[in-house]
Amino acid sequence: MPDKKRLNHVAALVPDIFSHAAALDDSAAFPRADFEALTEAGLLSATLPETHGGNGYGIGAEGADLLCRLLALLGEANLSVARLYEAHVNAIQLAFRYGSAEMKARCAEDVARKNLFALWVTDPPGGGVRLDGNVLTGAKAFCSGAGAATRALITAATPAGAQMLILPLAQARVIPSGIKLAGMRAAITGSVDFSGISVSRADLLGEPENYLREPVFSAGAWRGSAAAFGGLTALVNLHRTEMRDRKRDSDPNQRARFGQLLIAHETARLWLGQAARRACLEDGPAQEIVAYVNLARLAIEAACLDGMRLTQRGLGLGAFLSGHPAERICRDLAVFLRQPAPDETLDKAAAYFFSAAGLPEST
Repeated sequence: MPDKKRLNHVAALVPDIFSHAAALDDSAAFPRADFEALTEAGLLSATLPETHGGNGYGIGAEGADLLCRLLALLGEANLSVARLYEAHVNAIQLAFRYGSAEMKARCAEDVARKNLFALWVTDPPGGGVRLDGNVLTGAKAFCSGAGAATRALITAATPAGAQMLILPLAQARVIPSGIKLAGMRAAITGSVDFSGISVSRADLLGEPENYLREPVFSAGAWRGSAAAFGGLTALVNLHRTEMRDRKRDSDPNQRARFGQLLIAHETARLWLGQAARRACLEDGPAQEIVAYVNLARLAIEAACLDGMRLTQRGLGLGAFLSGHPAERICRDLAVFLRQPAPDETLDKAAAYFFSAAGLPEST
């Protein structure tokens, strides 16, 4: 399917995915029908290089624009769907950056067989996954897609540092958890125990500590920002539709509020486009790419928080009623935006540009 036609097809799926979101949120259920539709549209393989049967989404300037648009569409439809798909993309991109020829071929074959990849790197307090010899012990926490994904990229502690592995999940055990997030419920986040699973050299991805290498480790945050931007787009559309339906679009106060919402949305769009290209092209110093993407991440977060506030203020109590789409989207965004260490991120980005020769510029 040509890329423009593929994105048009995804855009046509947005209303259907959006219509399923409330029920999936209520039941905290994996969006199986939505992923079947996305798989049928070829999206699991879209992020593979063309040499391995994909479409190069996320590769080069054109690929950056395509993946950015795709993630924004999925975020507009359902942030949980976008989160799960972004993890699939992240795992595949890491496999093709650090993997051997055999690893790349195996991942491409797994994708062709419609396997959904997860990326699980968060260790629970006081624990985590260890690789002792060729056997894993321990668990991962906050695993989106737990019980639904069929392949996962994980990190395991070794004497040499954190080692990435890509594993089939048939032997992994989902651990029942009493933790319930306020939002992103359809991402079915849980814990997964890998104890007792034997691995081979072929399962190891790259060398120890490759996962933390820059600029990939930090600059990859642009993909989550693209999904969040899609959630903001959904709020803008809801706000406009409801104000029109209520005949409030002639109220000057509502117009001013909607104007501020549009400013926030456009600000986020401009930062996002630049961040996506810088991260995918890697055509500058690693520190500069990381600093720019981190600024973009925080700018988009601020725009989304403004969007939530303005929509809730404009729609009033309705935006807080269970069952109202704005209430669900705001819950999902509030959880989705809680990325780690925002203060440290801003501090480091500002420090870089204090010492740099110039200011951030457009590519």
